[in-house]
Amino acid sequence: MKGMNSKEPTRRDFVQKILGMGCCLPFASLAFSQVSGSRGVSTAKTGSNSISTEDDRFLNDLEKANFQYFWEQANPKTGLVRDRCNVHADDGGTVGSIAATGFGLTALCIGEKRGFVLRSPAEERVRATLECLWAKLPNHRGFFFHWANINTGERVWDAEVSSVDTTILLCGVLACREYFPTAEVQGLADAIFDRVEWTWLSEDTALLPHGWTPEMGFLPYRWDNYSELMMMYLLGLGSTTYPLREETWTAWKRLTFEYDGLRYIGSFAPLFVHQYSQAWFDFRGKRDKYADYFQNSITATEVHRRFCLELAKQFPSYSENLWGITASDSPHGYVIWGGPPAIGPIDGTIVPSASAGSLPFLPQPVMRGLRTIKDRYPAAWSKYGFVNAFNPLTGWYDSDVIGIDTGITLLMAENLRTGFVWNTFMKNEAAQRGMRRAGFKKYQA
Repeated sequence: MKGMNSKEPTRRDFVQKILGMGCCLPFASLAFSQVSGSRGVSTAKTGSNSISTEDDRFLNDLEKANFQYFWEQANPKTGLVRDRCNVHADDGGTVGSIAATGFGLTALCIGEKRGFVLRSPAEERVRATLECLWAKLPNHRGFFFHWANINTGERVWDAEVSSVDTTILLCGVLACREYFPTAEVQGLADAIFDRVEWTWLSEDTALLPHGWTPEMGFLPYRWDNYSELMMMYLLGLGSTTYPLREETWTAWKRLTFEYDGLRYIGSFAPLFVHQYSQAWFDFRGKRDKYADYFQNSITATEVHRRFCLELAKQFPSYSENLWGITASDSPHGYVIWGGPPAIGPIDGTIVPSASAGSLPFLPQPVMRGLRTIKDRYPAAWSKYGFVNAFNPLTGWYDSDVIGIDTGITLLMAENLRTGFVWNTFMKNEAAQRGMRRAGFKKYQA
């Protein structure tokens, strides 16, 4: 099982190296500048979000399989979820991811709502997880280590205290706070969230660091460019115990890219940066002084789809019915690839979570792609849904499923179908407060 018994670079390790760097393919028309004031970006408009009964059944099967990952690949006593697992053989790996655990907590809400699990065992798993997070899992000023032993909670691989992975975990905690509103769950969730010292991250900077280690102190990297950082800044702004200053929201850069006549805010990074914050935060019909980020993600996804179609000149695996590249496994290890601009040694690999994470943004094109994978490439399907990646040109199929990629697929499938995760999470006063302090207002798109 990759990543279980020896440390591998994470997607954030790779993105740190490539952020601010990029290479345009000859056929890609790309430009960028920093957004200032209230200048907008052009957006690709999505069509109706309605899906057919057949597509709904397909997504239900996909969600049920995804849910099983989080139910079976977690220690029921701690609730900590494995970072990944081999779908063909169990090697007994014990390395858990706090980000996967955040997705797993949200999965428990979806699973109970959908009838994949009864309420009593789901609520018991939530309670056990929150008790572990509050009293057992090591933390520093409320932030958790990226990697932990799922059985003991011990830090592994000299992991950093991670600001963004803690944020993903907190999103799951707050989703459970609203969906399982017992006094015990709400009390634990509030205590875990209120303990996080956002002001410690921002003592001398408006740009939050990626993390901290006991051995080295703060990591040298800052969250300074548009990415999945939005969820972190918004939760920090929503805190009542250690709130971030409002100027932190305007401190990070919003670079404008242009591709094939479409302009959008983006980064030199894979597609997942447009998806993660929007798995929980509902940006529909809202904007700050810079952008409508929901429409921006629609545009970014459409641009990525067109980029893949251009790549078909080199890799005929890509087509209208088969596209999507984001950080994933490969035959040569974990790779950060995507675009535009082209990032990584793109070789025709398909990453199902790349398009699946954009289900609410481009429903019909994404559905065509996912159904093509399921129908034409059965080896890409497992008991937990799609394997992490596969290459139709070479016949390579990953043996692993990765928690965070399975998680983004599950949450965005449910958001497309019902908006359930958005509607549940946004009941949190912290989420509402964070968006207000960031200057979000409703408007007619």
